[in-house]
Amino acid sequence: MSSRTFTLDEAQDLLPVLESLLRTAVEAKQTIESVEAEFQALQQQIHLRGGMSLNVVHMASRRAQRDKAVQRVKDAMGEIDAIGVQVKDLDMGLLDFPCEVDGQLILLCWKLGEKTISHWHGISEGFAGRKPVDERIIKARRTH
Repeated sequence: MSSRTFTLDEAQDLLPVLESLLRTAVEAKQTIESVEAEFQALQQQIHLRGGMSLNVVHMASRRAQRDKAVQRVKDAMGEIDAIGVQVKDLDMGLLDFPCEVDGQLILLCWKLGEKTISHWHGISEGFAGRKPVDERIIKARRTH
């Protein structure tokens, strides 16, 4: 994990890129879950019937789709991590940006679908502890 910190403006400027990466990861995760559910249902049918014939070409195609989706998730998450941003919840599309305010580390908190970064929380608090961005955070500048 990176030790980089962001000002509110820096974090805000990164949102278009991060939103695209996050959407890629979320959509790929949904593909993975869909293929896994299909495979589980098929396994259940095979078990209940004591065997059955399979469309091997279709199954191989779905497995390839899943494998590509796994790689897309890994790539997108790797890029987000390399930027220094923390993915807190992929299902919710939740990102945290480390930010230093008055010598204290906080996390600017953004959720997929929000237009701007408008909340923050302490590093030991989670999403439930979100508070609105205030003047201290707006005025905070990079210290190093």
